[in-house]
Amino acid sequence: MVKLEKIRFKNFLSSGNNFTEIDLTKTKTTLMVGSNGSGKSTLIDAISYVLFGKAHRKINKAQLINSINKKDMLVEIEFLVGDVQYKVSRGQKPNRFEILKDGEILNQSSHAKKYQRILEQNILQHNHKTFHQVEVLGSSNFTPFMQLPAWSRREVVEDILDINLFSRMNTILKERVSKHKADTEYNDHQIELIDTKMLSQRSHINDLKKVTAEFVEGKREEIQTTQQQIDELNEELSQINTNSVDGLKTDLANTTKKIRDIMAYISQFERKIKDLNSEISFYEDNDHCNTCDQSIDEQFKETKIAASKERICTYESARVGAEKESAKFSETEQQIQEQLNEELAVFAKIESIQSNINSKQSRVSILQGELQELEETESISNAITVFENYVSQKSELADIKLDLLEQKEYLNIGSELLKDTGIKTKIIKQYLPAMNQILNNYLQTLDFYVSFELDEGFNETIRSRHRDDFSYDSFSEGEKQRIDLALLFTWREIAKRKNSVATNMLILDETFDASLDADGVENLFKILDTIDDSVSIFVISHQRELLRDKFERTITFEKKKGFSTHTED
Repeated sequence: MVKLEKIRFKNFLSSGNNFTEIDLTKTKTTLMVGSNGSGKSTLIDAISYVLFGKAHRKINKAQLINSINKKDMLVEIEFLVGDVQYKVSRGQKPNRFEILKDGEILNQSSHAKKYQRILEQNILQHNHKTFHQVEVLGSSNFTPFMQLPAWSRREVVEDILDINLFSRMNTILKERVSKHKADTEYNDHQIELIDTKMLSQRSHINDLKKVTAEFVEGKREEIQTTQQQIDELNEELSQINTNSVDGLKTDLANTTKKIRDIMAYISQFERKIKDLNSEISFYEDNDHCNTCDQSIDEQFKETKIAASKERICTYESARVGAEKESAKFSETEQQIQEQLNEELAVFAKIESIQSNINSKQSRVSILQGELQELEETESISNAITVFENYVSQKSELADIKLDLLEQKEYLNIGSELLKDTGIKTKIIKQYLPAMNQILNNYLQTLDFYVSFELDEGFNETIRSRHRDDFSYDSFSEGEKQRIDLALLFTWREIAKRKNSVATNMLILDETFDASLDADGVENLFKILDTIDDSVSIFVISHQRELLRDKFERTITFEKKKGFSTHTED
């Protein structure tokens, strides 16, 4: 059982920088009163926040910090679980979340969410939803059990019956199923791999069987034949005589240059002959000089023409001689070119023979390597041994596969048992008659005479005394309030019997101010009187004068200068 003892908070909602501290076990019944906004519902939000990290009402975390001081928000709660003393501190600006067990802080190395799971699952043994259904009955900010979706209803009841262990087991099982799937895929991959190796090794063994003495001898004969061909080519190469190609190329270049020089002289001779013919034509066609504007003497013209013709004869003779010289050199050039072509052909043949030699030498090297590899190849018996090892490995993998298949069957059975329709539903079915009986007893105590039954899916069947069928939504707000109260006390009764979500707190937030009539209020007090003295009952209400005499302690909240304060009497 979780026994909440003391809570203190500052800069939380409307509380100021001084701690507001409330003893949660001082009296069995406590009335908390005050005007709207005075802070009387802050207690529920503070307990909800410090234990579960969120307010009871729909307030985001940032809005929980006092809007005036805007920092140093802190809530602390002390409680017992059995003989173990716990203290939880949670705050913002700066952020703080600590769990102390008998004065020693629990390891905070884990993520905040994991730290919260430790608090809820290992210490409190219930979550935020269950807190609302078992410890708190509110008004507008409260979602009654019957208005929760089916999965949330199931979650609440699983906490109360302490069977959420099966949900955690199911989570672990899912992780194992995932690991089993990975192991199976790895095993299948290993089997495929070993099959490939066996196929390759079998092919290798077949190749080894083909390696006979005759096969090796064939390689040796090919090496010998190829080497003889190399020797013959080398002999042919040694008998080829060559001249210097470079010398022929030099002679060819010199001869070509001489031909070009002679042709240049011939061009000069032809140009001079052309100029002299032009001069002769001038004297033959003109008697007057346009340059000096004088007449040209006839004797002078004859002399000039004769001299020019004589020089033309000289140049013509030189040109003919040069052409003959050019023809000789051209013949020499052709002879050198033919000789050079012959030598180049010889060199091409040499390169062809050398290339053939290199190719055959390369072939010999390959054959020698193959022969060496054949001679060094492992024996067939060794290859068979390797193959047999592969067979043995495959057999081991097959055994593992059988184990995995067997594990899969167990995992499938476990999955069927741990899913919502499995063992949890069977346990819930066992408790349903008791739940429904307790629920109907509380409804009768509240003067609400209907037959109310929940099935394993937590869907309601409601019948009147005349067997008329109803649903939760078909009732008035006052009648719904009675159902909500009956469910609250039913869950507390079941939790007490199971000792699962049993706590010493019951908070009724404006329940007496809601839709209950006078008889409903009187009947609710009858139920409260039956609750064990170890339970602290806190009632938040506006009806101070109406209810004050019915409570052992009254805490009055009011606001002063924007901050919530309280007094006790």
